Amino acid sequence: MHETAIDPSLIFIELGLAVIGLAILARLASRWGFSAIPLYLLAGLAFGNGGLLPLNFSEDFIHVGAEIGVLLLLFMLGLEYTGDELKENLQKGLTSGVVDFLFNFPPGLICGFLLGWDPLASILLGGITYISSSGVIARILHELKWMDKPGIPVVMSILVLEDLVMALYLPLLGVLLIGQGWQMGLISILVALATVGLVLFIAIRYGKNISQLISHESNEISLLTVFGMILLVAGVAQRLQVSAAIGAFLVGIAVSGHLARRAHDLISPLRDLFAATFFFFFGLQIDPATLPPVLVLAVGLGLVTALTKFLTGWWATRRAGIDRKGQIRAGMLLIPRGEFSIVIAGLGVGAGLNAEIGPLAAAYVLFLVILGPILSRILSD
Repeated sequence: MHETAIDPSLIFIELGLAVIGLAILARLASRWGFSAIPLYLLAGLAFGNGGLLPLNFSEDFIHVGAEIGVLLLLFMLGLEYTGDELKENLQKGLTSGVVDFLFNFPPGLICGFLLGWDPLASILLGGITYISSSGVIARILHELKWMDKPGIPVVMSILVLEDLVMALYLPLLGVLLIGQGWQMGLISILVALATVGLVLFIAIRYGKNISQLISHESNEISLLTVFGMILLVAGVAQRLQVSAAIGAFLVGIAVSGHLARRAHDLISPLRDLFAATFFFFFGLQIDPATLPPVLVLAVGLGLVTALTKFLTGWWATRRAGIDRKGQIRAGMLLIPRGEFSIVIAGLGVGAGLNAEIGPLAAAYVLFLVILGPILSRILSD
């Protein structure tokens, strides 16, 4: 039996039209003074499976592009901080990280129990409501030029601590879903912690030496070297049950000095291209027909956890002595959920835990990933 050959010309045409469409949306967003993120997501809904005009994109190609987008967003965030600054923020932000967990994990957990879900499915929903979207927040910071605003280091320390929690949560969840028990979960957690600790140690202790070693006067060589490092470290981190995104973030921390400035200029165009692909692909994965039955629940849960995230950012920045506007800014920034929430939901769907997890997570994330940038944009005006 022969498989039908895919016409490359058709793929090129569809991808070309998609990218041009994203460019038009970005132009509109720029003209209206609005974040392009919600428009990218809605475009994905319109052209994905079950949308108004489904297109037969090469799913693997788009998926890889989207993943690279997240890595580059986090790498660029890492460039803004030195290893010592990250170490200081993590030490100061530990209490805020605990408050973040206590404010935002229980709403999902309690909601799952109220819906009559089993404990493991409820724990999944707790993870979905807990973790903010580093990718979306990075994009908002870039679009609104907020990286040097008061309170942003506090937000970054919370995001890094959330990723570290995910380094514990995801391996444990994975082994529980396949029924391997707590012993295998503990081994996975220890491997994840050791990996994060090693990469963080190298980034802080040897970042300057690494930058001097790989720096080169040629833009081509510098771009290839830095881009290769991002992919390599992220891939190794993912293989060892750690977030690939936090691996990319730590590469950004390790790159310093003149190389950091050059990397910022060289990687920025790639980041913008692949980041737009990420948000578009996220929309492509959602079948609009699955959203209406869970929409009221998703919006209600979204409003509750938007408030708890806002309170997290407000409390953490107030504790750090940031002014009122900085407190509000931090609260708004933490609202969006995204890539991690979808990964967690995917684990539940794959394990056949509950049929509602996938659509509920999609509607919930879509609501907050639109609400967060809108509120942040209103604050910036």
